[in-house]
Amino acid sequence: MLGHPYWQDEYWLYIIQLFKTKPEGVKHLYSRQLVDLSLELHIEPSYIYRQMMRLRHIDDRKLQTLWDKYAHRPKKLARMVSTLRSMRGFGMGDAFYNGVEVGVKWERTFKPLEADPRLTPLMLIIILDLYFRLTPNTMVEDTPEIVELAALMKIEPSLVVDVLRTFLCCDPYLNYVPEMDNKLVAPCSKIWNEYANLEPQELEGQAEQMKYYFK
Repeated sequence: MLGHPYWQDEYWLYIIQLFKTKPEGVKHLYSRQLVDLSLELHIEPSYIYRQMMRLRHIDDRKLQTLWDKYAHRPKKLARMVSTLRSMRGFGMGDAFYNGVEVGVKWERTFKPLEADPRLTPLMLIIILDLYFRLTPNTMVEDTPEIVELAALMKIEPSLVVDVLRTFLCCDPYLNYVPEMDNKLVAPCSKIWNEYANLEPQELEGQAEQMKYYFK
């Protein structure tokens, strides 16, 4: 496996701790725990996921030694992970990243929007998938699919509707004109340009995977 420029061997302790977190095993690519660790380490979730997969069939002697030493000693593992976190800011820790934009593109997917901190680009992608399964006259707060998605993401159905109606303005086949004060036009347009041309099955598949972040 190719290395990652920000990976350090001591990060295996984070991976082992996450793997051992109940329910024990490999966590979903978009699980909040895995994503939060990725953001902390500035390493893409897909890389963290692949590293975690290696714990199912360990093929490295050093990794096996770490596993044998810590995997079945949760308190000792927790102390070591806590120590590592307290040391970030020294050497290659947070001081290294201070003032440096790392992983900007993928990290922004999980960061609140400036236009509306209640939303993230991840949420916009999921709502875009719903957009293609509704008609304009069903983009209202009491539509069951909207109510269900809002509950999953823990936001108001009215906010989902606001995003859906903004996507109407992004759709080149329609003639909807956005309201002058609609701050969601720019972030929604960016998501539209990146994802709207995917095959419906591909977008649906990605959106379903992303929903794990909210479960």
